[in-house]
Amino acid sequence: MGGVSAAPGWSHDGYITDQDAFTDYEYRTIRASRNGCGPIAAYNIRHALGLDAAFAEVLAEMDGLHAMHRPGPTSMKAMRAYLERHLPEMTEHVGREAALAAARRSRMGILRYSEEKIPHFVSFLRQSDGGFRFFNVNDGLEDYVCSMEMFFEDHVGTGQYVSVFTME
Repeated sequence: MGGVSAAPGWSHDGYITDQDAFTDYEYRTIRASRNGCGPIAAYNIRHALGLDAAFAEVLAEMDGLHAMHRPGPTSMKAMRAYLERHLPEMTEHVGREAALAAARRSRMGILRYSEEKIPHFVSFLRQSDGGFRFFNVNDGLEDYVCSMEMFFEDHVGTGQYVSVFTME
């Protein structure tokens, strides 16, 4: 997205777009730049709803939702607990086809899928033209707009665990 210059890792309108910029933050005993996609997605949805919290607070709270203090990605159990606490109106849809159908209808959400066998969370927002804006997808796609169908075709393989939390 063009426009006003933003701090590294942030968009001009306050969304976190690139977890690589967060080497100064720790999450699950390692740098958030390596595994911070879950808290980034949660932060972005809160920001979209005007429910801002400091990113460090989101990291700390989500870290505390894991049973063990060790390295690793955000677990689905922790993401569910965080969303239940802060965004209880979000609904989970499991499975590729159910996730795609729900995401198509939604105004925003958090998608969990694996790319190259690595679990990943991304947040997305519906745009006025019906496309979706995705944050922190991967290098070169930090702030990316496309259709939901194109995103699934390009990033969400078949036969893998896919889940989406949506706000309709």
